[in-house]
Amino acid sequence: MRSVTDDGERPSGSTLFDRIGLLYTGDPAREEIHDAALVVEDGHVAWVGHAGSAPDADERIDVDGRCVIPGFVDSHAHLVFAGDRTAEFAARMTGRPYTAGGIRTTVSATRAASDAELVARTATLVAEMLAQGTTTVEIKSGYGLTVEDERRSLEIASGFTPETTYLGAHVVPPDVPSAEEYVRLVTGEMLKACAPHARWVDVFCERGAFDADQSGEILRAGMRAGLMPRVHANQLGPGPGVRLAAELDAASADHCTHLTDDDVSILSSSGVVATLLPGAEFSTRSPYPDARRLLDAGVTVALATDCNPGSSFTSSMPFCVALAVREMGMTPVEAIRAATHGGAEALRRGDVGTLRVGTRGDLVILDAPTYVHLAYRPGVPLVTQVWKEGRRLV
Repeated sequence: MRSVTDDGERPSGSTLFDRIGLLYTGDPAREEIHDAALVVEDGHVAWVGHAGSAPDADERIDVDGRCVIPGFVDSHAHLVFAGDRTAEFAARMTGRPYTAGGIRTTVSATRAASDAELVARTATLVAEMLAQGTTTVEIKSGYGLTVEDERRSLEIASGFTPETTYLGAHVVPPDVPSAEEYVRLVTGEMLKACAPHARWVDVFCERGAFDADQSGEILRAGMRAGLMPRVHANQLGPGPGVRLAAELDAASADHCTHLTDDDVSILSSSGVVATLLPGAEFSTRSPYPDARRLLDAGVTVALATDCNPGSSFTSSMPFCVALAVREMGMTPVEAIRAATHGGAEALRRGDVGTLRVGTRGDLVILDAPTYVHLAYRPGVPLVTQVWKEGRRLV
């Protein structure tokens, strides 16, 4: 299966991006360069510096004073699904609180959908993401919740990204008599079928889903199968998710909406990335995570869309950047850092999320002089070009 972002052979030769007004590299050693230039050769960054010192290249792109940033790294998305939950969203906007129960609505629709329908929906969402500057995306399963439906969800996801996550432990489906029985399935037959198609294992460690003991059992089983852990943690209220993520050296604890002082301390000392998903709070009218509190404690923060049909049906990283600045106490540079380098950290990737010599040539040209405009002009389509591995895709 070919992804809509599968661009085939890497381009040979070199491309000079010249007259960049502001280059945000994401590299802590040299995060911003004014009047900059950048060379991509054979799919990777080969040179970064001031425009007046740029070497020759086979092709020259005149950026004409615009801002260039790394491609966004969306490290948390649920893209393989069918159906629609418009009615649920509309009801929630009248005051009905969000719980995890709505997931089962999507499960029913996803099980009934054909492979072709699921591929088409996923392709549409990945294309939306690409058009808005996302060049790396993680995709979870979790809307099948049978052995075959979870397996096919991950097989479909793997056609679009290597960052695939086994989330059989999303909720307990209504056709399984007990949580205990479902945990046995998730850690047994389902895991065996899904592990060959996944890089990560995840669990919704939350009231209404899986408790600490069940979550730990699921994650440890996935780790024994060669998968790396990440955790849905502390979304609906305080809970054990952050602590569990640290105990298992998870790459990230995602949501982190309701944190105690101990949780913040654990995140700071453990190195677990706190992935914040402001689209979920926007769509559920819930309190936003306190990013300022995390950043001041030295926690690495990532931003992601949480794109899913129930609680965050957005594919837009620029929208999440704007929310983070307006609602979560982040400065514009902190938000852009979290949406690029932070996302890469959450996926334990050193080749994306920054523009420095040796990293992948994934970059976005904004029709703006600075990345600040992503928050300053929310909702305006500022992404004018998207390049992935040195090839223009948008």
